Amino acid sequence: MEEKIAVLIPCYNEELTIEKVVKDFKKELPNADIYVYNNNSKDKTAKIAKKAGAIVVNEYKQGKGNVIRSMFRDIEADIYVMVDGDNTYPANQVHGLIEEVRSGRADMAIGDRLSNGTYTQENKRHFHDFGNNLVKFSINFLFRTKLKDIMTGYRVFNRDYVKNFPILSKGFEIETEMTIHALDRNYSIVEVPIDYRDRPKGSTSKLNTFRDGFKVLFTIFKMFKNYKPMAFFLIIAFILFVISLGIGIPVIVEYVKTGLVLKFPSAILAVGVMICAILSFAIGVILDTVVRQHKELLEILRTINNKK
Repeated sequence: MEEKIAVLIPCYNEELTIEKVVKDFKKELPNADIYVYNNNSKDKTAKIAKKAGAIVVNEYKQGKGNVIRSMFRDIEADIYVMVDGDNTYPANQVHGLIEEVRSGRADMAIGDRLSNGTYTQENKRHFHDFGNNLVKFSINFLFRTKLKDIMTGYRVFNRDYVKNFPILSKGFEIETEMTIHALDRNYSIVEVPIDYRDRPKGSTSKLNTFRDGFKVLFTIFKMFKNYKPMAFFLIIAFILFVISLGIGIPVIVEYVKTGLVLKFPSAILAVGVMICAILSFAIGVILDTVVRQHKELLEILRTINNKK
């Protein structure tokens, strides 16, 4: 059977660049279906994309995460190429990403902008660079990995990953969620260094450095709680345990010396905080069991779906 490749381009007000992006990918992948999902653009993005030869679909729920959710749900293919419509990612480097997935070495191949230094050279928004590094450090620390580019918008997936990814994010947190999902569900990730070029003059980024940055960090916090509850609640339990000791030890020392509990409120508070620490530890153990069972169920469902 002939391999089916779909190129997914989420777009919002990209009339200056979308034509070149569509034509470049049609040139590199002439047999692929090029999908442009127009996310309430107020310019001529949809009209230009359609004229360039793309399959244009309107997605009315605002946000990149909402667009990717609809794409993954609606589009049928063997290999999925996801790329932004701002012409910052070179189409001629897609073959290396596709080959990693086609060969089975990767379930998700990532276009790494950071390793060769082109992102640092081209990117004029220094807080974006700082945010990328902060997210990268956080995820690498939490999941004990060594990924170099967490938030790139240039990725290639196999069908198994796409059809088994429950997207929860609504906005630009989607790239972070993709990476965390792959790490937690034991999907293989391969990073392929690519060149990055900044947006052309007149084209503006839709990413708000601070607002979307906080959303990404909050997503990491939520994913840590949801995917690694034992570690999350164990940290809380340890902090509460230390606080309880700090409050209770002077009370115990005083009781040993005098035989009296003179700081009765402190004693009650220390016991209360210690109970909270024990409860936090118990919650972590329970949720860790639930998460493990959930993973086992997902693996069974993946096996069934793959056989179909």
